[in-house]
Amino acid sequence: MRYSEDHKAKTHQLILDEAARRFRADGVGATGLQPLMKALGLTHGGFYAHFKSKDELVEKALRHAVDGLKTSLAMHTGPDVPLSALIDTYLSDSHRHNPGVGCPLPTVSAELGQRGEQSEITDEVVRDRLNNIAGKLSGEDSRAEAMLVLSAMVGALLLSRSVKDEALGTELLSTTREQLKALTESA
Repeated sequence: MRYSEDHKAKTHQLILDEAARRFRADGVGATGLQPLMKALGLTHGGFYAHFKSKDELVEKALRHAVDGLKTSLAMHTGPDVPLSALIDTYLSDSHRHNPGVGCPLPTVSAELGQRGEQSEITDEVVRDRLNNIAGKLSGEDSRAEAMLVLSAMVGALLLSRSVKDEALGTELLSTTREQLKALTESA
């Protein structure tokens, strides 16, 4: 059976989409190649027609996730958008309950750091977020404050996803959200 000329490109894109979602939702280690390919109706062997290794897939899927987030977050991160809007969006119940389409930092950075497999893409995302947040703050300590804000947002989201008690998870988000907004409004 002959495939259309763009079949390989479409299949490659499907693999990236699904891998990016699964890595953010389940983590890199918990995402096996065989279940990933099976979910797409593809064979495990077919994976190697698109990627040399899982490591290559991880890097490309992270890049894909980051590029997609830059587009979807543009309305929350632009220079005219207040920091409070980013804080509200990031520390929302929607973001908490949909890790597969959210920020990769809570899931992926913890896992890659623990495994000693840091990624330049993570560096890029952290630098980009820090620059964006610092640009919304005033004062000579804006970079230090941006580090505090980003660390608190990622940490609160990670913790809220890890607790079984729904009320506690919601409280982690809402308290961090309100504390960060109070801190940054006075800055």
